[in-house]
Amino acid sequence: MRRVVVTGLGVVSSLGTGREAHLEGLREGRSGIAPIGLIDPERLKIKIAAEAKTFRGADHFDRQQLALFDRVTELALVSAREAAAQSGITFGDGFGARTATVIGTAMGGLHTLDDNYHAVYREMKNRVHPLIIPRLMGNAPVSQISIELGLTGPAWSVSTACSSSNHAIAQAFQLVRSGAVDAAVTGGTESVLCFGGIKAWEGLRVMSPDGCRPFSRTRNGMVLGEGAAILILEELERSRARGAPILGEIAGAGMTADAGDIVAPSLEGAAKAIRQALADSRMAPAEIGYINAHGTATAMNDRTEAAAIRAVLGPKAESVLVSSTKSMHGHCIGAAGALEAAATLMALDKGVVPPTINHDEPDPEIGLDVVPNVAREARISAALSNSFAFGGLNAVIALRKWSG
Repeated sequence: MRRVVVTGLGVVSSLGTGREAHLEGLREGRSGIAPIGLIDPERLKIKIAAEAKTFRGADHFDRQQLALFDRVTELALVSAREAAAQSGITFGDGFGARTATVIGTAMGGLHTLDDNYHAVYREMKNRVHPLIIPRLMGNAPVSQISIELGLTGPAWSVSTACSSSNHAIAQAFQLVRSGAVDAAVTGGTESVLCFGGIKAWEGLRVMSPDGCRPFSRTRNGMVLGEGAAILILEELERSRARGAPILGEIAGAGMTADAGDIVAPSLEGAAKAIRQALADSRMAPAEIGYINAHGTATAMNDRTEAAAIRAVLGPKAESVLVSSTKSMHGHCIGAAGALEAAATLMALDKGVVPPTINHDEPDPEIGLDVVPNVAREARISAALSNSFAFGGLNAVIALRKWSG
C-alpha cells in the first residue's frame, strides 16, 4: 500500500486566523477562551466560549458569496485556501478527478438554522431567503470546497459528533493509500456558537462556566469552540516529484463503535480504536512519543481516556507525553480532530509538544504526564490523535514524523 503524507495545512481557530497564528498560540500556551461576543449572552448560563474573534467573513468573501455561505462554510473555505497554497498543489489536467474531498462537521449550518427558526417562529415571518437550504445543509462545506478548488473526485461530509474530523481524515487517508485517489482535501469545520446551539449544550450539563481544565482534579466541564482545519493529503511519490513540503505522514487509523451508552464513554471502545490505529500503522506502543488526547475536561471522559491509554500502552504510558489542546482552543465538536491533528503535526515536525493549560491540580486517577501549562521541546517520531464522540463513535489517527 502507498504511503500518505500531509503537504498543506490551513487553520482558523480562537487562537487566530491562519495556521501560524494557531500554532503560535499552542506554542505559547495561550487561551482562546473568553466571554462570548458573537451573540448576546444575557439568557445563557454559560457565558464563555472559544470564538474565532479575528475571523470576519467579509474580509474573505464578496456580498454574493456571503449570502450563500453559513459561518461554518466560511471557516472551511478560508482554511482550504491556505492549505492548498502551502501545498502548492494544483488540480488541473484532470487531477481534480483524482482528488477526494472529505470534510467532517457535526452540526452543519447551525447559525442559519438558528436565525431562521427565530425569524419564522418568533418574528412570525412567512418567507425566508431562497438560499437557506444550500446554506444550512451539512454537505455545504465539502461542496463549496470542491467547487472552489475544482475537485471532481469522490466527495462527502462526515457527521459523527466529536469524531467527525478524525473519521474524515481516516477515510481520506484510506482512499489515497489504496490508490482509489492520488490526493485528498480533508479535515473539519464547525461553528455552533449561536443561541440555540449553546442552549442545547447547556442542557447536557457538561459545560464549564469558568474554564477548561483537562485532567485536573478541579475540572468541571468542557468549553465550546469554533474553527476549521483542512489538510492536503498526497501519495508520497507524487508529492516528492513535485517538491512539495511534507509536514508529516498519516500512518494508520483505528475506528470503533462502543455499541453501549449514547453519551457515556467506554474504556473498551476507546482502547480498541487505539489498538487498531497502532496495528494499522504497524507501530509498537513503545514508539509513541505523544498523544493528543480527546481530553474534554469532563470528569468521566478524562478518567476513561487515561485508563484506555494505560491499558494499551502498558509501561510506555508512564513516559508518553499526553496533552489536551482543547484547554486552549475549546471543544470544536466536528472540527476538533482536525485542529488537534494540526497540533500533532507541530509536535512531530517542530519538536514542540503543546501543553495542557489551566492544569492547577493533578488528578491521581489520571496518572499521566499531561504536559502541564507550558509547551515542551521533545523529539517525537510517532504520535496518536484521539477522538471519542457522543454516540460511542471512536476514531484514532496515527502519525509519523517525516524524515525524508
